Amino acid sequence: MPSINNNAPRTAKVSRTTKETDITVSVALDGTGASSVNSGVMFLDHMLTNFSKHSGIDLHVLCQGDLDVDDHHSVEDVAMVIGKALSEALGEKRGIQRYGWSIIPMDEALARCALDLGGRSYCSVKAEFKRPVIQGFSTEMVEHFFLSLSGTLKANIHLAILEGENTHHKIEALFKSFAYAMKAAIMVTGEDIPSTKGEF
Repeated sequence: MPSINNNAPRTAKVSRTTKETDITVSVALDGTGASSVNSGVMFLDHMLTNFSKHSGIDLHVLCQGDLDVDDHHSVEDVAMVIGKALSEALGEKRGIQRYGWSIIPMDEALARCALDLGGRSYCSVKAEFKRPVIQGFSTEMVEHFFLSLSGTLKANIHLAILEGENTHHKIEALFKSFAYAMKAAIMVTGEDIPSTKGEF
């Protein structure tokens, strides 16, 4: 059985350039929650900074996008590149816990996340928002962000708002619940690939 090298850095840097966006993302899974995020979408920057802080994953994001058109391309593509960077940093996922879950309150809002890093993509987001836009971020893009991220991360991500009224609180609780679920799922707890198949 190959042994996991616990000293090997779990890091990745990914760039993606299209006619709509030019993005570079770097991650360090065993970081301190340090971040520098400039997606061009202010509220998304706030959410990703929270994700980094609460997951302990160092995250650096730089995006130049066609915001004169819409926030859609920037939000979608940032999610895709973050997912790919996280996937590359995880490598063959040997020794990780694989599953993570959390329930996070933020004032009146309560969010739940459960996820599986088992190599299959699926996303479910159950949340409704009263405000259509917060600081350049279309709230309809919350679901699309996690859908896009789950595709490149190859993860099952289930998110839900259990209670809440304030749109800011609900979205932030979702991102924080995702952060704590990821923090648990990427934790190295053994040496084996956590699957009866022996691979992902």
